[in-house]
Amino acid sequence: MTISLRSSFAAAAAALALVGGPSSAHAAVKVLACEPEWAALVQELGGPLVDVQSATTALQDPHRIQARPSLLARARQAELLACTGAELEAGWLPVLLQQSGNPRIQPGQPGHFMAADLVTKLGVPAAADRSQGDVHAAGNPHIQTDPRRIATVATGLAARLRQVDPANAAEYSRREADFARRWGEAQARWQVQAAPLKGLPVAVQHASFAYLQDWLGLKEVAVLEPKPGVEPSAAHLQSVRGTLKATPAKAVLYAAYQDPRPSEWLSREARIPAVKLPFTVGGTEGAGTLFTLFDDTVARLKAAAAP
Repeated sequence: MTISLRSSFAAAAAALALVGGPSSAHAAVKVLACEPEWAALVQELGGPLVDVQSATTALQDPHRIQARPSLLARARQAELLACTGAELEAGWLPVLLQQSGNPRIQPGQPGHFMAADLVTKLGVPAAADRSQGDVHAAGNPHIQTDPRRIATVATGLAARLRQVDPANAAEYSRREADFARRWGEAQARWQVQAAPLKGLPVAVQHASFAYLQDWLGLKEVAVLEPKPGVEPSAAHLQSVRGTLKATPAKAVLYAAYQDPRPSEWLSREARIPAVKLPFTVGGTEGAGTLFTLFDDTVARLKAAAAP
């Protein structure tokens, strides 16, 4: 009888450990990403070890969002904040951080990760003031349109996950190596597919694609906005049309979250395709992951460049 009671107690203890142990000892790291691309990258590197949520969607302007109550609640719980930085979220993130009262994700803490800090940025102005429009003193923040820079960010983000969750460091390292292998293979494929795009002259609605242009060798010949973040007037669009008569473009590019009407007008007037690019994960039906983001981007550009 004594043996039976001891066996029953041991079995019950084992059952409790199975039910309660992993959920408490190995709870997923709560991550708040500012943009979908970093949410996707965190998921690639963390898998089941992370519980990640994006503050914005691909159809929102990441410069301007409202810190809604559900977002504030997530910020209060977060163990890691993964954002672009370079002033992209300057209009809302400081307020969110302050109101969250969460010391783990404040600047200078391990839980505060800014992707743009890790890469060489383009478009850093010699001086910047509000009269120039939405010019970022730290440089163009839209680094996610270049897979080479995403590779650099992945290395830093994996290291930060290991720092925030050292108990699972080995698994983050394993996932980092696996992602690097698959990402390297994909980059080689995209480079071959996109080779015909080198030197392609394009107009852009907003200065969203500097890193994409740098990666693929696209040639920007006109910008529809008179200043960054300032909607073009009819008169300004006419002047852009005049510019394209002297320096033709093969396409006009705009991001999925942007109002397409300026690009569509120029498309009709200049008789060139207006190309909606996903810009981030989820921007188009074909861009549901980090990998298909670039598959779809390259495919859309090639279709526009076809004779």
